[in-house]
Amino acid sequence: MDVTEATFERDVIERSHDVTVVVDFWAGWCAPCRQLAPVIEAAVERREEVVLAKVDIDANPGLARTFRVMSIPAVKAFRDGAVVGEFGGMQSPAAVDAFLDRTLPSAADRLVEAGDEESLREAVQKDASHVGARVALGRLLLGDGRIDELPALLEPVSFDPGAAALLARVRLSAVEQPDVSAGLAALDRGDPEVGLGHLVDAVRVADPALRDDLRAAMLGAFAELGEHHPLTVRFRRRLAQALY
Repeated sequence: MDVTEATFERDVIERSHDVTVVVDFWAGWCAPCRQLAPVIEAAVERREEVVLAKVDIDANPGLARTFRVMSIPAVKAFRDGAVVGEFGGMQSPAAVDAFLDRTLPSAADRLVEAGDEESLREAVQKDASHVGARVALGRLLLGDGRIDELPALLEPVSFDPGAAALLARVRLSAVEQPDVSAGLAALDRGDPEVGLGHLVDAVRVADPALRDDLRAAMLGAFAELGEHHPLTVRFRRRLAQALY
């Protein structure tokens, strides 16, 4: 399908939450674009979970600027609203096939999308390095109060901010400090405004080690709320003031 600046949000960003959308940035004067087109069209036709969108950069220069298309052909794959892979220039049919296969959700990805405990545990078994599976299962276990299982589950992916936030919550659960206890309890019962208020108050008087865990826990709450949520914006500013 041909996509324009007016339809890109609907046809690419929104649709990529259901299937992988591969966007071919091209122009009529570009010979390599004309050579690549039948190759990528044939590869997409062989895959039910991929759709192809074509953007004429001459007619849609705003999209070219937004996605930093410096030369063409340029191909970008979108999933869940974000770019998950890209390549530039003419590619062989085998290279295009390999690229498309990398953009498709794995068996573990599909289990994570299911979201229940059994599926998440199976996802971890299938792909022990799957950060999303471990973090999603960790959040589920935390919500059920089964924090004893979190260290073994999350330590292998502790580099991830979401995992680090959950591990910080485990350590904070042993801290006997009123604002810490009240903040965690409020987050657990689904009241992030009260919870973040208590935690940021705790940051102001905490020692360095405790402060790091409080910061990590708050960043985890921000991630769950969303970066543009009003509470995230407000408490990120308050956290910065408390830290610095």
